[in-house]
Amino acid sequence: MTTTANNVEVPVPDIGDFSDIPVIEVLVSVGDKVNADDPVITLESDKATMDVPAPIAGTVTEVRVAVGDHVSKDSVILLIAPGEGAVTPPPSLVEQQEPEPATPVTTPAAPPVAAAPVDQDNAAPAGAHAGPSVRRMARELGVDLAAVTATGPKGRITKDDLLSFLKGPAEPAAAATAPAAGAGIPEVPAQDYAAFGPVERVELSRIKRLSGPYLHRSWLNVPHVTQHDEADITALDAYRRELDTAAKADRDPYRVTLLAFLVKAAVSALKQFPEFNSSLAPEKDALVLKGYYNIGIAVDTPGGLVVPVVKDADRKGIVELSREFADLSGRARAGKLKPPDMQGGTFTISSLGGIGGTGFTPIVNAPEVAILGVVRSAMKPVWNGKKFKPRLMLPLSVSYDHRVIDGALAARFTRHLCHLLEDDRRLLL
Repeated sequence: MTTTANNVEVPVPDIGDFSDIPVIEVLVSVGDKVNADDPVITLESDKATMDVPAPIAGTVTEVRVAVGDHVSKDSVILLIAPGEGAVTPPPSLVEQQEPEPATPVTTPAAPPVAAAPVDQDNAAPAGAHAGPSVRRMARELGVDLAAVTATGPKGRITKDDLLSFLKGPAEPAAAATAPAAGAGIPEVPAQDYAAFGPVERVELSRIKRLSGPYLHRSWLNVPHVTQHDEADITALDAYRRELDTAAKADRDPYRVTLLAFLVKAAVSALKQFPEFNSSLAPEKDALVLKGYYNIGIAVDTPGGLVVPVVKDADRKGIVELSREFADLSGRARAGKLKPPDMQGGTFTISSLGGIGGTGFTPIVNAPEVAILGVVRSAMKPVWNGKKFKPRLMLPLSVSYDHRVIDGALAARFTRHLCHLLEDDRRLLL
């Protein structure tokens, strides 16, 4: 890297025995903020496709290449003014469960890195021609690239091609007000909002652009119903605080939050009610019951929602789960969550405990069939048959796919969850 008048020149790193490689995607524009390791351009040789990452965080001040240009090692592709990156570090899973006064966290600056290696596991399906970033997006959205029509140079599938595929076939102009093909839902008519006062256009974050069509698809395809209940966690929370105090004094400190107990309770309930740990077969005539328990944890970040998955949660105790949450939080802060970290879930927990509320309707994370929503616990007067006593009550909201789960089964599942949380000893069974 070369620094010129407060700008850092970003060259093409060592890309092996290749030269005059075509640029097939430019992923940033002047004024964009980037983090270290964020991809800025995509190159394609005869043998591989690779993303060139930003070596530092800052703001792009000049882009010196365009799609179709050819570059070699040390070719300067853009200039970056060092500074803040594109994404504020997301809150940790611990912070979302039990917010405390923030303490500064120093993250060491990432060293300059070479071009991202080509992941052989990311290879596109036969006949599909796409760059790494598009393949990542396709995996996150569950799209088969072989079914996407390519409009990019040399038959390449672009991000716009992928988004167009998710939107479905375009409507004929004469039928603009007719129900959309397949969905049966007409589009909301466009309006000129500026006619009523000042407006400002703010682009959606990348995560929201990716997750929006996925959530919309789930909401349209899954008949959602939500069951609400409350668990008395007075005793459980006292036990959790004891464990948390000991954990903070450990030689390798960590935190114990309610989330670890929720995961343990969820696994136990899923074993008792296996329909909740299933997916509807593509033919819609059978259930695929899963013999593994991978729990997704919905994490609200400044850029949008991400759902890392705790694999084999049934084999892990409170301490191991708590340490894994800390690891997931650290990688989320650094933007290091990889697609495998967010795949394979069988049931999801979405917690707003660090914010508040009395209940909500979480969207089922299809092809899963149920999701648990949790808000902040509150002290309430509870009648014990003789008098009112203050008890710490935790609201639970379970959304489910009504094609697979009926209301009575959902009520039993949710009550069983509450039953487990009301006595921590039951989580050991």
